[in-house]
Amino acid sequence: MNQPHSVQVPSYLALWESGELRRRVETARAMLKECTLCPRDCHADRTAEKGTGFCRTGYEALVSSFFAHFGEERCLRGYGGSGTIFFCECNLRCVFCQNYEISHLGDGEPISASQLARMMLQLQRRGCHNINFVTPSHVVPQILEAVEIAASQGLRLPLVYNTGGYDRVETLRLLEDVIDIYMPDIKFDDPAVAGELAHAADYPAVVRAALKEMHRQVGDLVLDSKGIAQRGLLVRHLVMPNNLAGTRELMRFLAREISLNTYVNIMAQYRPAGNAARYPQIARPITWEEYRQAVAIAREEGLWRFDKD
Repeated sequence: MNQPHSVQVPSYLALWESGELRRRVETARAMLKECTLCPRDCHADRTAEKGTGFCRTGYEALVSSFFAHFGEERCLRGYGGSGTIFFCECNLRCVFCQNYEISHLGDGEPISASQLARMMLQLQRRGCHNINFVTPSHVVPQILEAVEIAASQGLRLPLVYNTGGYDRVETLRLLEDVIDIYMPDIKFDDPAVAGELAHAADYPAVVRAALKEMHRQVGDLVLDSKGIAQRGLLVRHLVMPNNLAGTRELMRFLAREISLNTYVNIMAQYRPAGNAARYPQIARPITWEEYRQAVAIAREEGLWRFDKD
């Protein structure tokens, strides 16, 4: 059996042992009755089997797949892979989503907290370096409950919160000392662009507040002697055609209001997936020059820690 590769004891173990994790599970679960977990502020009753809110998720989380992922950032995948769990649905509606079938169409199955815990433990047995929750913002109560169960059964891996960045600060506070590595996107600087392309005009303000809270909790990204992430903030930025992301403003925010030591993955993978073909300004891949300019901008703003594949 492969053993976990973490060199740092995850802080959720102390919360579990003290009973604080149980309290947070109860607090988060109670919020599902009139849900305000994310900035959508739906007030939907999510205690039923099928959710009626923006995320269309009820009492149980929907999962599309889980596996050892070797396509994530080098510091996450290492040599054992990142133990990735893909949740269905999303609290954003990015028209170019590359996981459209999962995030927009909900292509997955409902699972209990016990089943989710078993997935985590199975990924640990496979030798993964971490448990990587993809699109978790709308299923925080379900994650907390599953972590409580898994911790009692031997889970010892760092937890990664892999999010689009549309997160409410009050919900993130329930995750303090539970999540070891926050990995948010920082997508858009312009509210008009965010409204058109993600149906969330308040995204620029929300993501800034969320990143400040994440960094307050975990600080700059810390790697072990083998270059594997243990704790901290890792920010993803997808370069968009025609500079629709507002790269300059976002990199300046990271450098001046988060930390010059922020670990950033500037991603060149944009392609017109989902419904992007309906929007002329994003109906093409980015050019090499657009990507090169984005990296140069980040450096000009003083950032220096970049993910290198």
